[in-house]
Amino acid sequence: MDKLINRRDLDFILYEVLNVDELVARERYSAHDRETFDAVIDAACKLATDQFEPHAAELDACEPAYEDGRVRIIPAVKTALDKYCEAGFMGAGSDYEYGGMQLPWVVVQGCNAYFNAANISTTAYPFITVAAANLLAAYGSPEQKQRYLEPLVAGRFFGTMALSEPQAGSSLSDIRTKATPTADGHYLITGNKMWISAAEHELSENIVHLVLTKIPGGPPGVKGISLMLVPKYRLNPDGSPGEQNNVTCMGVNHKMGYRGTVNTVLSFGEQGECHGYLVGEENRGLAYMFNMMNEARVGVGLGGAALGYTGYLHSLDYARERPQGRHPDNKDPTSPQVRIVEHADIKRLLLAQKVAAEGALALVLYCARLLDLQCTESDPAELTRLGLLLDLLTPIVKSWPGEFCLEANKHAIQILGGAGYTTDYPVERFYRDNRLNPIHEGAHGIHGIDLLGRKVTMAESAAFGVFVAEVEATIAAARPFDGLGEFADELAETLTELEATTAELIKVRDAGEVTLFLANASIYLDTFGHIVIAWIWLMQAIAAAPKADAGSTAEQNFYRGKLHACRYFYRYELNKVPERLSLLSQADDTCVSMNEAWF
Repeated sequence: MDKLINRRDLDFILYEVLNVDELVARERYSAHDRETFDAVIDAACKLATDQFEPHAAELDACEPAYEDGRVRIIPAVKTALDKYCEAGFMGAGSDYEYGGMQLPWVVVQGCNAYFNAANISTTAYPFITVAAANLLAAYGSPEQKQRYLEPLVAGRFFGTMALSEPQAGSSLSDIRTKATPTADGHYLITGNKMWISAAEHELSENIVHLVLTKIPGGPPGVKGISLMLVPKYRLNPDGSPGEQNNVTCMGVNHKMGYRGTVNTVLSFGEQGECHGYLVGEENRGLAYMFNMMNEARVGVGLGGAALGYTGYLHSLDYARERPQGRHPDNKDPTSPQVRIVEHADIKRLLLAQKVAAEGALALVLYCARLLDLQCTESDPAELTRLGLLLDLLTPIVKSWPGEFCLEANKHAIQILGGAGYTTDYPVERFYRDNRLNPIHEGAHGIHGIDLLGRKVTMAESAAFGVFVAEVEATIAAARPFDGLGEFADELAETLTELEATTAELIKVRDAGEVTLFLANASIYLDTFGHIVIAWIWLMQAIAAAPKADAGSTAEQNFYRGKLHACRYFYRYELNKVPERLSLLSQADDTCVSMNEAWF
């Protein structure tokens, strides 16, 4: 049993739910076929199993250390990443012209699921690098692409994104890092950045920092943010790394999870001139960075899903092997013990993990497919529709897996009993790693504010309308199938309640009560997310229903498992939504009106 990702399930999502093989009809992907996709996924599975998973526990126990001005990382990390780059995975989704394989992003994310499940700490280095490369591909100058993008795609250079500062945190309007223009065409960078992952190491020839800065004289707040490319080493004329650029690691942060991903405090220009190079136009840096951040947010969702998924598979394997206790109606203490997978409460914990992990993975891949459609679409109206839907789903795909697959990891630990709380088994590590995802790429509450405060109301609620139409189409497609009518009805009723609740909240905003409007935005995010996952599960049920009584026993079991998981989500999870919507529609002020002195 593969305990990283269930390949049968991955194939089901890619080819039976999302019809990913149809992408080859689009010019960008016309050189590929399903055989190519399967071969790449096979290679990812093998590389993750052979090179990433074996050192995950050691890396967690022997996290990066800052000694004598250097960050030391166990050698197995570089070995794994060298093989990752040699296999072409760093450029798997990049354009041919930059040395990439130009695979659909949904296939790349299917591969990344294995790497995340195997060792999320080591996977973080290429994860951030790929995002940096994609940003430069979109906004970099021809010279920046030639000198920095191609080495990033090849894996010779690694990348970072440097946003946060000690005094600013998530409030980017308060950053102070300064970029002063010079007559030589570059900028002098001064300031400090905090919580910067993968920002100091010796895993690559160079590190390319993408840094948010303020140019003196620019507008205040976020309108005055510019994006700078700041290399660890300045480049020689031939493109090779040259002298130090005075980007200094001031220390390493030690976190409860992702312990193998070096996380740093950086200082720019403190020990000499630090050169930065403007990406795009001045004062448009945050808009450019959102290209990287939104991709990273989908990636964080994938990390949450993969950690929930591997935890589920590990606990399922344990439950099938571990004998303990007897059925409640058996009072004979001399009879053999049963495997714990036979106990109803263990089945409940396994089902809760299954619906979270498989639902979250399907959602991430659905959004990745939207990106593929978006970058290959020529019709302006359809391009707008795809963009609106993806914008609306981004805060959910980032946040729901990190929140609810974390719950799945909790259940995995519980299934293993006392053993689950020890380092003898990896499930406690999965939990610690996943606990960081609600803060990565924006705290959970920030994404609630983004969803309710911006996404559902933007373009006169056009994005919300696109989402509703998509869900209604799925509901209509489900009705002809025996057994799916009750789910279709429940989702339709819940969707109507969501529309009504959203309208009530908008009235609160329009009355000038903005603080009250956003007071329970996180609850809105979680509730909206549950409806999205219910929609995703109904898609899966539609694909599974016609095949549940055909084929081999193993195939029948797979499809029946999908249908039963859908049933579980609707009866045990979606039924919680109306109560939450009722609270939201009242614009309850309990949190807002709490006095600080009363705590």
